[in-house]
Amino acid sequence: MYDGTASKEFAMLQKFIEEKCGIELGEEKAYLLESKLARLLAESGASSFEELYLKICSTKDPYLIDSIIEAVTINETFWFRDKTPWYIIEDILLPVLIAELRNGKRDKVRIWSAACSYGQEPYSAAMCIDSYLNRMGAMDAGPEAFEILATDISSDVLQMAEMGNYDNISISRGLDEDYKSGYFKNKGRIWRLDEEIKKRIRFQQLNLIDSYFPYEQYDIVFCRYVLIYFSEKYKKKVIDSITASLKPGGVLFIGSSELFEDYSRYYTMEQYRNGIYYKKKECW
Repeated sequence: MYDGTASKEFAMLQKFIEEKCGIELGEEKAYLLESKLARLLAESGASSFEELYLKICSTKDPYLIDSIIEAVTINETFWFRDKTPWYIIEDILLPVLIAELRNGKRDKVRIWSAACSYGQEPYSAAMCIDSYLNRMGAMDAGPEAFEILATDISSDVLQMAEMGNYDNISISRGLDEDYKSGYFKNKGRIWRLDEEIKKRIRFQQLNLIDSYFPYEQYDIVFCRYVLIYFSEKYKKKVIDSITASLKPGGVLFIGSSELFEDYSRYYTMEQYRNGIYYKKKECW
């Protein structure tokens, strides 16, 4: 077993992690960081966390950097999380967007799932839209008009997401029977997502604190249960970047338990069926 992470060593890694991916680790997480990085420490040949940190700084080894980020990122997710965003999409947003597609006011609807993890959120969006178009007899609006970008900092989870394969535990978390039977095929221990739904998602690796952001303007952005892990400095940076990526009148969804206190400059807060969403002002 490794000795407890010394304060100096923890502070070095703490600062490094915040600067690389925005995640803030309090002192109480020192034991967690130690346990997650123990294997990486052994693999790197470093004798201490301080030596590991110095090695990363001197070599800029992308494998070591990515491995640390992979170790500290949280990939908790499930299907149709919170429920209320999907009511809002079906009852409020889609009727307007479809009408605009039909009358030529727009030719695309762009949706961005930031920090998409294993893909449940963007695939939920694609299934929600497809189901709605079928139920409302609105397939003439064209499912291909809905472009969904899904990003995550982790290349490993993106590879898993693109496959669209889920085990029995993953498939049961939030997915009702209609969606399960309508969009998945059971292959033994694996549930395989419909290929047409998979094609509607474009996956891309993206660090939310990088200056580069997707160049398109989006109508809907999901950034849920992500910023709760970020320091205040990087939380503001990400919100500013997302705001710049949203079209005027576009909608931002955050987690139902998350607070967005300083929204009023750029957004109005709207409520529907006990759910909250933020609508970007046309001008400010």
